[in-house]
Amino acid sequence: MNRPLLLLPLLATTALAAAEPAGLAAARALFDANRFPEARRAFEGLLATEPDSADVHYYLGELALERGDTDAAVRESERAVALAPDSARDHGGLGDAYGRSAEKAGLIGGFRLARKCLAQYVRASALEPKNTDFHERLFEYYSRAPSILGGGSDKAASEAATLEKLDPKRGRLAFAALYLAGGKYDLALSELDEVLRTAPEDYASLYQVGHLAAVSGQHLDRGLSALRHCLRLGAPRGEPSHSAAQWRLGNILEKKGDPGGARAAYQAALALDPRFTPAQDALRNLDRAAGGG
Repeated sequence: MNRPLLLLPLLATTALAAAEPAGLAAARALFDANRFPEARRAFEGLLATEPDSADVHYYLGELALERGDTDAAVRESERAVALAPDSARDHGGLGDAYGRSAEKAGLIGGFRLARKCLAQYVRASALEPKNTDFHERLFEYYSRAPSILGGGSDKAASEAATLEKLDPKRGRLAFAALYLAGGKYDLALSELDEVLRTAPEDYASLYQVGHLAAVSGQHLDRGLSALRHCLRLGAPRGEPSHSAAQWRLGNILEKKGDPGGARAAYQAALALDPRFTPAQDALRNLDRAAGGG
Protein backbone atom coordinates (compact mmCIF):
# COMPACT_ATOMS: atom_id res chain seq x y z
CA MET A 1 0.00 0.00 0.00
CA ASN A 2 2.89 2.38 0.71
CA ARG A 3 4.75 1.59 -2.51
CA PRO A 4 3.27 4.48 -4.61
CA LEU A 5 4.41 6.98 -1.96
CA LEU A 6 7.99 5.87 -2.47
CA LEU A 7 7.74 7.04 -6.07
CA LEU A 8 6.79 10.61 -5.16
CA PRO A 9 10.36 11.93 -4.68
CA LEU A 10 11.39 10.33 -7.97
CA LEU A 11 8.39 11.76 -9.79
CA ALA A 12 9.06 15.21 -8.32
CA THR A 13 12.72 15.08 -9.34
CA THR A 14 11.78 13.95 -12.84
CA ALA A 15 9.24 16.76 -13.16
CA LEU A 16 11.81 19.36 -12.08
CA ALA A 17 14.37 18.02 -14.52
CA ALA A 18 11.81 18.09 -17.31
CA ALA A 19 10.91 21.68 -16.45
CA GLU A 20 14.52 22.86 -16.67
CA PRO A 21 16.29 22.94 -20.06
CA ALA A 22 18.95 20.24 -20.31
CA GLY A 23 21.66 22.75 -21.23
CA LEU A 24 20.96 24.89 -18.19
CA ALA A 25 20.91 21.87 -15.88
CA ALA A 26 24.25 20.67 -17.23
CA ALA A 27 25.84 24.12 -16.86
CA ARG A 28 24.53 24.45 -13.32
CA ALA A 29 25.91 21.01 -12.45
CA LEU A 30 29.37 22.18 -13.54
CA PHE A 31 29.00 25.29 -11.38
CA ASP A 32 27.87 23.28 -8.35
CA ALA A 33 30.89 20.98 -8.81
CA ASN A 34 33.20 24.06 -8.72
CA ARG A 35 34.30 23.38 -12.30
CA PHE A 36 34.19 27.08 -12.98
CA PRO A 37 36.05 27.42 -16.34
CA GLU A 38 33.85 24.71 -17.85
CA ALA A 39 30.74 26.24 -16.30
CA ARG A 40 31.63 29.62 -17.76
CA ARG A 41 31.97 28.16 -21.25
CA ALA A 42 28.66 26.34 -20.83
CA PHE A 43 26.73 29.42 -19.70
CA GLU A 44 28.33 31.62 -22.35
CA GLY A 45 27.25 29.05 -24.93
CA LEU A 46 23.69 29.27 -23.65
CA LEU A 47 23.61 33.03 -24.32
CA ALA A 48 23.33 32.32 -28.05
CA THR A 49 20.02 30.50 -27.60
CA GLU A 50 18.80 32.05 -24.33
CA PRO A 51 19.98 35.67 -24.28
CA ASP A 52 17.09 36.72 -22.03
CA SER A 53 17.49 33.99 -19.43
CA ALA A 54 17.85 35.48 -15.95
CA ASP A 55 19.36 32.17 -14.82
CA VAL A 56 22.14 32.37 -17.37
CA HIS A 57 23.02 35.97 -16.50
CA TYR A 58 22.84 35.20 -12.76
CA TYR A 59 25.38 32.39 -13.04
CA LEU A 60 27.63 34.39 -15.33
CA GLY A 61 27.63 37.06 -12.63
CA GLU A 62 28.53 34.49 -9.97
CA LEU A 63 31.33 33.13 -12.15
CA ALA A 64 32.67 36.64 -12.72
CA LEU A 65 32.83 37.12 -8.95
CA GLU A 66 34.70 33.83 -8.61
CA ARG A 67 37.45 35.08 -10.92
CA GLY A 68 37.48 38.60 -9.47
CA ASP A 69 36.00 40.39 -12.50
CA THR A 70 33.69 42.78 -10.66
CA ASP A 71 32.79 44.81 -13.75
CA ALA A 72 31.45 41.70 -15.49
CA ALA A 73 29.76 40.60 -12.26
CA VAL A 74 27.85 43.89 -12.00
CA ARG A 75 26.92 43.85 -15.67
CA GLU A 76 25.59 40.28 -15.65
CA SER A 77 23.87 40.61 -12.28
CA GLU A 78 22.12 43.84 -13.29
CA ARG A 79 20.87 42.07 -16.40
CA ALA A 80 19.57 39.16 -14.29
CA VAL A 81 17.65 41.55 -12.01
CA ALA A 82 16.22 43.43 -15.00
CA LEU A 83 14.93 40.13 -16.38
CA ALA A 84 13.65 38.81 -13.03
CA PRO A 85 12.89 41.83 -10.80
CA ASP A 86 11.11 39.72 -8.17
CA SER A 87 13.89 37.17 -7.77
CA ALA A 88 15.44 37.40 -4.31
CA ARG A 89 18.35 35.27 -5.50
CA ASP A 90 19.18 37.72 -8.28
CA HIS A 91 18.94 40.77 -5.99
CA GLY A 92 21.28 39.02 -3.56
CA GLY A 93 23.73 38.28 -6.35
CA LEU A 94 23.66 41.90 -7.48
CA GLY A 95 24.28 43.01 -3.89
CA ASP A 96 27.36 40.78 -3.81
CA ALA A 97 28.59 42.27 -7.08
CA TYR A 98 28.12 45.84 -5.85
CA GLY A 99 29.79 44.99 -2.55
CA ARG A 100 32.87 43.47 -4.15
CA SER A 101 33.07 46.40 -6.57
CA ALA A 102 32.89 48.83 -3.65
CA GLU A 103 36.00 47.23 -2.15
CA LYS A 104 37.95 48.08 -5.30
CA ALA A 105 36.53 51.54 -5.96
CA GLY A 106 37.75 54.88 -4.69
CA LEU A 107 36.16 56.72 -1.80
CA ILE A 108 33.22 58.35 -3.60
CA GLY A 109 32.55 55.44 -5.94
CA GLY A 110 32.93 52.99 -3.08
CA PHE A 111 30.33 54.83 -1.00
CA ARG A 112 27.86 54.83 -3.89
CA LEU A 113 28.36 51.11 -4.57
CA ALA A 114 28.13 50.22 -0.88
CA ARG A 115 24.74 51.92 -0.62
CA LYS A 116 23.58 50.05 -3.73
CA CYS A 117 24.83 46.81 -2.18
CA LEU A 118 22.75 47.42 0.95
CA ALA A 119 19.65 48.28 -1.08
CA GLN A 120 19.90 44.96 -2.94
CA TYR A 121 20.31 42.95 0.26
CA VAL A 122 17.32 44.71 1.81
CA ARG A 123 15.24 43.98 -1.29
CA ALA A 124 16.29 40.31 -1.34
CA SER A 125 15.41 39.92 2.34
CA ALA A 126 12.03 41.59 1.80
CA LEU A 127 11.24 39.18 -1.03
CA GLU A 128 12.24 36.15 1.04
CA PRO A 129 12.05 37.16 4.71
CA LYS A 130 12.75 33.64 6.00
CA ASN A 131 15.85 33.12 3.87
CA THR A 132 18.80 33.04 6.25
CA ASP A 133 21.34 33.74 3.49
CA PHE A 134 20.00 37.25 2.98
CA HIS A 135 19.82 38.01 6.71
CA GLU A 136 23.39 36.79 7.00
CA ARG A 137 24.49 39.15 4.24
CA LEU A 138 22.70 42.03 5.95
CA PHE A 139 24.37 41.09 9.23
CA GLU A 140 27.80 41.14 7.61
CA TYR A 141 27.09 44.48 5.93
CA TYR A 142 25.78 46.14 9.10
CA SER A 143 28.66 44.81 11.20
CA ARG A 144 31.34 46.02 8.76
CA ALA A 145 29.98 49.24 7.29
CA PRO A 146 30.26 52.62 9.07
CA SER A 147 27.10 54.38 10.17
CA ILE A 148 27.38 56.86 7.28
CA LEU A 149 26.76 53.90 4.96
CA GLY A 150 23.93 52.46 7.00
CA GLY A 151 25.99 50.14 9.17
CA GLY A 152 25.93 49.79 12.93
CA SER A 153 26.25 47.24 15.70
CA ASP A 154 22.60 47.70 16.73
CA LYS A 155 21.41 46.77 13.24
CA ALA A 156 23.85 43.85 13.13
CA ALA A 157 22.55 42.59 16.49
CA SER A 158 18.98 42.79 15.18
CA GLU A 159 19.90 40.64 12.17
CA ALA A 160 21.74 38.20 14.44
CA ALA A 161 18.58 37.86 16.54
CA THR A 162 16.53 37.21 13.40
CA LEU A 163 19.03 34.59 12.29
CA GLU A 164 18.87 32.91 15.69
CA LYS A 165 15.11 32.53 15.34
CA LEU A 166 15.38 31.10 11.84
CA ASP A 167 18.52 28.99 12.35
CA PRO A 168 19.96 28.81 15.89
CA LYS A 169 23.42 27.72 14.74
CA ARG A 170 23.81 30.58 12.27
CA GLY A 171 22.45 32.99 14.84
CA ARG A 172 25.04 31.89 17.39
CA LEU A 173 27.80 32.30 14.81
CA ALA A 174 26.56 35.80 14.06
CA PHE A 175 26.52 36.75 17.75
CA ALA A 176 30.00 35.23 18.14
CA ALA A 177 31.28 37.41 15.29
CA LEU A 178 29.65 40.47 16.86
CA TYR A 179 31.18 39.77 20.27
CA LEU A 180 34.57 39.04 18.73
CA ALA A 181 34.55 42.35 16.86
CA GLY A 182 33.70 44.12 20.11
CA GLY A 183 36.50 42.42 22.04
CA LYS A 184 34.06 40.37 24.16
CA TYR A 185 36.06 37.21 23.72
CA ASP A 186 34.52 35.14 26.51
CA LEU A 187 31.02 35.76 25.18
CA ALA A 188 32.16 34.92 21.64
CA LEU A 189 33.75 31.67 22.76
CA SER A 190 30.64 30.75 24.71
CA GLU A 191 28.51 31.05 21.56
CA LEU A 192 31.00 28.97 19.56
CA ASP A 193 31.14 26.31 22.26
CA GLU A 194 27.36 25.97 22.13
CA VAL A 195 27.56 25.18 18.41
CA LEU A 196 30.50 22.80 18.79
CA ARG A 197 28.80 20.96 21.66
CA THR A 198 26.31 19.44 19.22
CA ALA A 199 28.30 19.87 15.97
CA PRO A 200 32.00 19.24 16.78
CA GLU A 201 32.89 19.12 13.07
CA ASP A 202 31.35 22.49 12.23
CA TYR A 203 33.95 24.19 10.03
CA ALA A 204 32.74 27.75 10.55
CA SER A 205 32.80 27.47 14.35
CA LEU A 206 36.21 25.82 14.40
CA TYR A 207 37.61 28.54 12.17
CA GLN A 208 36.18 31.25 14.42
CA VAL A 209 37.81 29.65 17.47
CA GLY A 210 41.11 30.01 15.63
CA HIS A 211 40.24 33.54 14.57
CA LEU A 212 39.48 34.45 18.18
CA ALA A 213 42.82 33.07 19.35
CA ALA A 214 44.68 34.88 16.58
CA VAL A 215 43.24 38.32 17.35
CA SER A 216 42.96 38.05 21.15
CA GLY A 217 46.13 36.17 22.06
CA GLN A 218 43.96 33.95 24.27
CA HIS A 219 43.37 30.18 24.03
CA LEU A 220 46.30 29.86 21.61
CA ASP A 221 46.69 26.08 21.80
CA ARG A 222 42.98 25.58 21.36
CA GLY A 223 43.05 27.93 18.38
CA LEU A 224 45.85 25.93 16.76
CA SER A 225 43.95 22.69 17.29
CA ALA A 226 40.74 24.14 15.85
CA LEU A 227 42.45 25.47 12.72
CA ARG A 228 44.29 22.21 12.13
CA HIS A 229 40.94 20.48 12.41
CA CYS A 230 39.61 22.86 9.75
CA LEU A 231 42.44 21.82 7.43
CA ARG A 232 41.34 18.19 7.73
CA LEU A 233 37.82 19.15 6.69
CA GLY A 234 36.60 20.51 3.38
CA ALA A 235 36.05 24.26 3.41
CA PRO A 236 32.33 24.82 2.70
CA ARG A 237 31.42 27.29 0.00
CA GLY A 238 31.10 30.77 1.48
CA GLU A 239 33.30 30.04 4.51
CA PRO A 240 36.94 31.11 4.98
CA SER A 241 39.25 29.04 2.81
CA HIS A 242 42.08 26.74 3.84
CA SER A 243 44.39 29.61 2.85
CA ALA A 244 42.69 31.74 5.49
CA ALA A 245 43.05 28.93 8.04
CA GLN A 246 46.79 28.68 7.32
CA TRP A 247 47.11 32.46 7.67
CA ARG A 248 45.39 32.40 11.07
CA LEU A 249 47.65 29.50 12.08
CA GLY A 250 50.59 31.73 11.26
CA ASN A 251 49.12 34.56 13.34
CA ILE A 252 48.86 32.27 16.36
CA LEU A 253 52.35 30.84 15.89
CA GLU A 254 53.75 34.37 15.83
CA LYS A 255 52.02 35.06 19.14
CA LYS A 256 53.57 31.86 20.51
CA GLY A 257 57.05 33.10 19.54
CA ASP A 258 57.54 30.69 16.63
CA PRO A 259 58.40 32.84 13.57
CA GLY A 260 59.67 29.82 11.63
CA GLY A 261 56.39 27.99 12.08
CA ALA A 262 54.49 31.15 11.22
CA ARG A 263 56.49 31.57 8.02
CA ALA A 264 55.74 28.00 7.00
CA ALA A 265 52.02 28.57 7.61
CA TYR A 266 51.98 31.77 5.54
CA GLN A 267 53.84 30.01 2.73
CA ALA A 268 51.33 27.16 2.88
CA ALA A 269 48.52 29.72 2.57
CA LEU A 270 50.14 31.18 -0.55
CA ALA A 271 50.76 27.73 -2.02
CA LEU A 272 47.00 27.22 -1.87
CA ASP A 273 46.18 30.72 -3.14
CA PRO A 274 49.07 32.85 -4.44
CA ARG A 275 46.81 35.94 -4.43
CA PHE A 276 45.90 35.69 -0.74
CA THR A 277 46.90 39.20 0.32
CA PRO A 278 46.82 38.77 4.13
CA ALA A 279 49.46 36.03 3.94
CA GLN A 280 51.58 38.13 1.57
CA ASP A 281 51.46 41.04 4.03
CA ALA A 282 52.23 38.77 6.98
CA LEU A 283 55.32 37.39 5.24
CA ARG A 284 56.55 40.91 4.46
CA ASN A 285 56.09 41.87 8.11
CA LEU A 286 58.09 38.81 9.21
CA ASP A 287 60.87 39.75 6.79
CA ARG A 288 60.98 43.29 8.14
CA ALA A 289 61.06 42.01 11.72
CA ALA A 290 63.84 39.56 10.90
CA GLY A 291 65.84 42.35 9.24
CA GLY A 292 65.28 44.73 12.11
CA GLY A 293 63.46 47.20 9.85
